[in-house]
Amino acid sequence: MAKRGKCLCGAVSFEFSGAENWRAHCHCESCRRNTSSPFTTWFGVPNEAFSFTGKMPKVYASSPGARRMFCGDCGTPIAFEHDKFPHEIHLYAASLENPEDFQPDFHVYWSERLPWLHWSDGLPKYATTPIGAQPLMEP
Repeated sequence: MAKRGKCLCGAVSFEFSGAENWRAHCHCESCRRNTSSPFTTWFGVPNEAFSFTGKMPKVYASSPGARRMFCGDCGTPIAFEHDKFPHEIHLYAASLENPEDFQPDFHVYWSERLPWLHWSDGLPKYATTPIGAQPLMEP
């Protein structure tokens, strides 16, 4: 069964099939600035399982190798691609039709988190990314 998502105005929409590759809260400064929020929640899906079904999003090259996609009409951030992850696209959990059914599995860029947020979700926390890393102990 396909899962779907869209931007605020509905112009940019997407769907994917199958399970997500991963699901995480991100605390990095780039994601915080891109969304004007203290953290954002992402998931990654294989490119071959994903498609845009509405208008194509606008693309902003936010740093070398990184492309952030957003709706050109309402401005909603919608996706992220990076040369480090050539076989998957990253999507915002809040853009899903049913985000209440979504459950993140860990935190990334914990080392960049804002100190005024306090977490008690018990999820593993990684200083940067979990690729080859061990989770941190709760500070």
